[in-house]
Amino acid sequence: MKFSHSIIEKNLPLMIVLIIVTISIGGLVEIVPLYFQKSTTEPVAGLKPYTALQLTGRDIYVREGCYNCHSQMIRPFRAETERYGHYSVAGEFVYDRPFQWGSKRTGPDLARVGGRYTDEWHRVHLINPRDLVPESNMPGYPWLARTPADDGSIQAKMRALVKLGHPYTAEQIDKAPEELKDRTEMDAVIAYLQVLGTSLSKPQ
Repeated sequence: MKFSHSIIEKNLPLMIVLIIVTISIGGLVEIVPLYFQKSTTEPVAGLKPYTALQLTGRDIYVREGCYNCHSQMIRPFRAETERYGHYSVAGEFVYDRPFQWGSKRTGPDLARVGGRYTDEWHRVHLINPRDLVPESNMPGYPWLARTPADDGSIQAKMRALVKLGHPYTAEQIDKAPEELKDRTEMDAVIAYLQVLGTSLSKPQ
């Protein structure tokens, strides 16, 4: 029997299998080489894994769905680099699991927000954004200021990240609960925001 295009079109299961094979091969060709490029697997100079407080803040950031409105990926377009700073590079995000890329810009990109505002500015903004940005449609998060940052899981999280290649030391893990002592979720989120983009001081 001659194997022709018309046979594939009339045989739905065969077409599905061939589509899956084609997409799989194309995906592998695109993705696999990235695992062998140092620029995508090695941290940029000066990048450090998140401290216990920053790591907790990042988890809260993800929990509250901040990524739904804020990206953390500055694309290499003039309009974006002039507004936000140097474009994002993969080496900045090797300690992010999962990374917070994307291009959703209901709110401004946060890839370079670290150090741009004071802790107090962030605190006021998180409690009621319209106190600082009247046109903002971001909801407030006042409960973060009342909720303790330490939920008892920080050491387990850090140990899991060590298995994934994060260079936490035993001492850092042992001291993690102390770092979170008497700190709120608001403190943790602010600590996380204040470190975003600070590792990339020059083009890589």
